[in-house]
Amino acid sequence: MEKALIGYFLPERLLDHFKITNVEELGEISTKRMVFQVELEEINIIPKGYDPSLYESKGFYPVTLVQDFPIRGKAVYLSIKRRRWRHKKHKNEIIHNDYTLIAEGSRITQELSDFLKGTGRDPRRYH
Repeated sequence: MEKALIGYFLPERLLDHFKITNVEELGEISTKRMVFQVELEEINIIPKGYDPSLYESKGFYPVTLVQDFPIRGKAVYLSIKRRRWRHKKHKNEIIHNDYTLIAEGSRITQELSDFLKGTGRDPRRYH
């Protein structure tokens, strides 16, 4: 599947901060239906307000899996790898970007959460 095309179906401005590393169509075992999994990796851009010469990229946090809007009747899951940076001298100082992609109290994107609230189907009721 064309990675650039799938970007049109993702939350607005997501690709300003993340790059698509993989898109797969997988079978969901519990419901026996197909799902799309979009793997995203944060671009190596240090958080605003920090001096890039003082920090170094030190890998990623554990992957976060969140559900987004379905595409053509198929569930969509975003597999998100967020970066962390470590201060070069003060090794215990770790920083990261703060995103509001995930709706509080759920495992779905904020954009999908807002849509469901507008339909009366608040996703927090189901978690």
